[in-house]
Formats: sequence, structure tokens, C-alpha cells
Amino acid sequence: MDKISVLIVDDHTLFRRGIRKMLEAEDTIQVLGEASNGNEAIELTRQLIPDVVLMDIQMPEKDGIEATRIIHREMPHIGVVYITMYENDEFVYRGLQAGGKAYILKDADPDTMLRAICAVAKGESLLGPTIALKVIRQFDGIEKTNESIMGNLTPREVDVLKQIADGLSNKEIALKLSISEKTVKNHINNILSKLHLYDRTQATLYAIRSGIVKI
Repeated sequence: MDKISVLIVDDHTLFRRGIRKMLEAEDTIQVLGEASNGNEAIELTRQLIPDVVLMDIQMPEKDGIEATRIIHREMPHIGVVYITMYENDEFVYRGLQAGGKAYILKDADPDTMLRAICAVAKGESLLGPTIALKVIRQFDGIEKTNESIMGNLTPREVDVLKQIADGLSNKEIALKLSISEKTVKNHINNILSKLHLYDRTQATLYAIRSGIVKI
């Protein structure tokens, strides 16, 4: 069985070394390297091509969510597991939007981290119980998808919704779809209005729930 290759990203050296020691004791995991900020994470991911990146969120120079967004855009086959001390709603939703596949707290037990790494390496997602509850509650606040509502979206609006769910900015969506940023803004306003949503985060969760995109 091939080992799961991992890159550890955290701005605290002692935490990185502790995680590395724990992972290197596992026969199924190979630690390729360490990074101390988002910029280093991007460069080392490009160089080493790990199966999984363990990504801290709050770091200097470039935070983990923005680093994840770039990694996911360039190398979508690489899975990102967020490791953080925080579980606030903003981090959870922004993290999922950026392309993260798992979200665990730094005080989680080692088995939880190992399960997350293994799940993401297989292309699956894993959220801790409290994080999952946050997502479920947000889903509960979004009107369930039905054919009549989805049928109101034009094909172009569906395309834009997919890009929103992938975490792209208005400028990036405009470039990808070869339309102006103003047109993108108009499409987004139409999408939110037709689906009775308030913001891009709800639109992302709606897209995930409806099956337009998957996490």
C-alpha cells in the first residue's frame, strides 16, 4: 500500500514538530516537509505535490484559507485538512469555499487527525462533530432545492453559481467565463434574488446541498 504523503503547515515550530513526530510514527504516512506560512505552503505544495496538506488558518504573510484557495485552483487533486484552534462560522464557511476538505481542531485526539488525513487522501470530506453541526444549521437556513426554483436559473447563472462555490472572486469568474466583472455582479444578484439567499456563503452551501458542486 502506498504511503499518504503529507505537508505540514503551521507558524508555530513546536506544533509542527509535534505533529510531524506523531505522523512519522505511522507506517501509512510519509511527511514530505514543513511550511511556516501560506506563501511557503503554496511553493512547497507545487514542489512536493503531497497527497494531503495539513493547513493552519491564521498565519503571517498569507493565511491558510487564501493559500488553500490557490492550491485548490492550481492542484485540485491535493486535499487540504484545516487544523486550527478556532471553529467560528466565518472560518468554517470561508474554508469550505476555498476548497478545504476537512476541518479539525488542534486539541483533537491523534486518531481524529489520522482519520481526516486518510479520508481526504481518498477524496472524501471529514468535519468534526461541532463543525458539522454548524454546516447543518446553515443548510437548515437555506430553502431546499426544488425543480421550479432551479429552473429559474439560466445556464449562465448556474455556471456562475458553480464558480462561486469553487471560491472564485468576481474577477476570477469574469476571466474564466470571458465576461465582464459587472456582468458577474449582475448574475450574482440575480442568483441570490431567485434563490432567496443573502450572500455568497449561502449560495455556496446551497450549491453543495443541491448537488451542483460537491465538497
